[in-house]
Amino acid sequence: MSRIRSVEVFAVAVPFARQFVLGSGAVGSPDQRPDQAGAVMFVKLTTEDGVVGWGEQRALPSWSYETAETIAVVINRHLTPILLELTPFDVELFHQQAAKRLSPSVSNGFPFARAAVDLAMHDAAGKLAGVPVHALLGGKVHDEIPLCSAIGVGAPEIVREHARQSSDYAAYKVKIGGDPDQDAAAIEAVAEVAGAKPLWLDANQSYRPSALRQLLDRTRDIRTIHCVEQPVPSTDLLAMRRLRGLIDLPVAIDEGSFTAQDLARTLQLDAADLVVIKVAKSGGLRNALKTAQVALSGGLEILSSGLTDCGIGFAAALHVFSQLELALPAELNGPELLSDLYVEGLTITKAVATVPTAPGLGVEVDEERIRAESIDLLFT
Repeated sequence: MSRIRSVEVFAVAVPFARQFVLGSGAVGSPDQRPDQAGAVMFVKLTTEDGVVGWGEQRALPSWSYETAETIAVVINRHLTPILLELTPFDVELFHQQAAKRLSPSVSNGFPFARAAVDLAMHDAAGKLAGVPVHALLGGKVHDEIPLCSAIGVGAPEIVREHARQSSDYAAYKVKIGGDPDQDAAAIEAVAEVAGAKPLWLDANQSYRPSALRQLLDRTRDIRTIHCVEQPVPSTDLLAMRRLRGLIDLPVAIDEGSFTAQDLARTLQLDAADLVVIKVAKSGGLRNALKTAQVALSGGLEILSSGLTDCGIGFAAALHVFSQLELALPAELNGPELLSDLYVEGLTITKAVATVPTAPGLGVEVDEERIRAESIDLLFT
């Protein structure tokens, strides 16, 4: 069995095609300087017989504690020594040893760094086996995945125009920022364009329960609102539970549930109706599926999301979510929000993505461009 011979990490300030703002802060915009943009961390694994696997994750400090610098240090100093003793097929052993080395406490330790490596291992393993990643995970159920448009926090005229430009999408995820008046105006503007399509509200921890009730009172006539995601701080599971009794709308947990164990606690507290699954926060593909199994066993519906992933992360998410029944179209927004995905081989037609079928993740990575555009980081 071919062992991993080398691990390389590249930080790239991937340009945005449009401005994107969350309730917890800005993600990116077309006019951002490279030093202001959240970097995408690309990982290249090479095996002893020359097979290459690619992974990626975005460093997004406005969403999680991991930065480009911490991801690079964790991979280079802590995960690479583990990887050089393994083959790309040793995914579970990798995570077990990484957990011991990084000492996770309440949740998983450095999941973004581990997810980037996890993707690269799956990509290499699929290429070695000659099968797509979804086959390694048990096979796909769906050949195509409809996508949800991601509309950032903004003025009514801006979000309305974004919704018009995204008319091919089957649903709209509307970011809200904690101001009931401004958010109500934005929701109404999107609803005017969306018609009967579902709206998925995402607060990114920006609301207090009383303010959320005000927002929902202002928008009670909009019958297409499907759910509200992570309205309160991620650490306040009891507030999530209280909200379910205060509002007449399903509540989804995201930042408050990174792992299967996190979701089990959420279920025990009866604190959510849906869970948002992200490969990044799960720490990898199989861990994302473990969370999905806990959700299904506890009667929670599943939502799919990403973190403005480039083509590697987007393809990986397609492999995972091709196995699951989603409550709404997948909010995998990289193709919509980024100026380039740094891969070839993806097929997206009228906001419907085709699950790749070539070996590994099924995409060809533009390594030359990644190397040319990589930026230096401190403390790597």
